[in-house]
Order: sequence, then structure tokens, then C-alpha cells
Amino acid sequence: MGLGFYASGSRHSTICDHKSCIIPTMIRRQDISGQTLQEQTYQALRRGILDGDFIPGRTMTIRGIADELGVSAMPVREALRRLAAERALTMSPTGRVSVPLMHREKLEELVKARICLERQAAMDAVPEITAVLVRRLGELNLAIDTAIEESNHRRYLAAHREFHFSIYRLGGCNVLLPLIECIWLQMSPFLRFTLSQEHLAQYDSIDRHREIMDAAESRDRDGLAQAVESDIRQGIGALMESDWKSLEELMLSHAH
Repeated sequence: MGLGFYASGSRHSTICDHKSCIIPTMIRRQDISGQTLQEQTYQALRRGILDGDFIPGRTMTIRGIADELGVSAMPVREALRRLAAERALTMSPTGRVSVPLMHREKLEELVKARICLERQAAMDAVPEITAVLVRRLGELNLAIDTAIEESNHRRYLAAHREFHFSIYRLGGCNVLLPLIECIWLQMSPFLRFTLSQEHLAQYDSIDRHREIMDAAESRDRDGLAQAVESDIRQGIGALMESDWKSLEELMLSHAH
């Protein structure tokens, strides 16, 4: 079940508790044949951002990241520049790096951009949808619920991301897909934080991912676009005032 950045199996489920949210980054570089060291470093950092391993507002050093990855500072510096250009990170003149804190105005813009781009990507994918994809979406939806029950934010974010991108990749979106990925890079570190119980209770009985799967199975182009939009709007796009107050306090406390 997916609701923008959480799914609700139990009203008491959380993506991560306060203790797990302050675990240091666990980024790992993969030695992939044909990839340069710089590309491997970039992909490792990018994956760490998408998996919620970087705490918004907490600063790191180039040397510290290099030591974590077991590489020199040069490939790290180049990878960070690429990620800064994608607005996923900020770099100071002194070489300190951080994920920007999320604020309301920025989130509103990102939600609008997601809706615009992901509706179109979903519609473009419809002619290529197969029974294999529909089964895969069902498997990923179960994986999302399992991750929530285990309070595993990394598995949740990975499964949730793959659920959406399994659809979007079908459309052959050479222009749309990189834009969508850029938005997810900016949002993912924020997605690891929990929602208030009040917000969770509003959508406890609504499975937007099920609506997406049903529309995909019936090859309903307009229905799929609407289901994707509803998933975004009624999840991350519908934070209440109480949510923001607790989330701002949580992000600030973990930034130090």
C-alpha cells in the first residue's frame, strides 16, 4: 500500500523510529565492470540519498564520505558536484556537504512537479503494460507493507521507488524520466521521516497503490494517471499543520 511516502497497514506503523533515524550513513560502492571509479562513487551516493541514508541538514565532509566509500577525495568531489547540480545536495566553499532541509514552499513545488510529470509518464506507459508488470507491482506492494511492519526505511523507500519507476520506465521517457528522478532525489531524504498519527488515520483505509494496479491491469490510461495523482496528493501532498510542526522539529534535531 502506498500513500505518497508511507503506506498504512496499521495505524501504529512507522517507516522509522526516532532512534533509527539517526543511524550514520551506510553507503556502499559497487565495483561494476565498465564503470569508472567516479561513476561508481556517484551511483553509491545517489543510491544513499534515494534510500534515505542522508539526514536532511546534517553536514558531512568530503574526506569523511571518501573514507566511508574507500576512495580518494577526487571522485567524491566530482560526484558531489553532479548531485549538487541535481539539487540533491549543497556544498559549501569549505567542502562541507549536506542534504537541504525541506520546507513547505519547496515541497508544494515538488508535489506539483511530480503530479505533472508522473501523470504523463504513467499514461505513456500504458501501451507497454503486461501481465508480468501487474504481478510485479503486486509483489512490490507486499514488499512495501513488509518494510513498514519491520520499520525498515531503506527497504520501504527502495520498494516504493521501484513500484513507481517500474511503470514510468515502460514509456521510454528519455526526457521525462531524468526529470522525475531529479525530483525524487530532492524528496527521498525527507521521506524517511514518519507522519503524525492524525495524518495516518485519514488514509488508513485507502490503498492508492491498489488503485494504480487496478488501472494498470485494465490498461486504463486516464484511470492510471488519476490514481498516480491521487497517490501523490493524498500522501505527501496532504501534510497537515501538526505534521509539519513535528517533522520540522524532528529534522532539526537530527541535523546536529
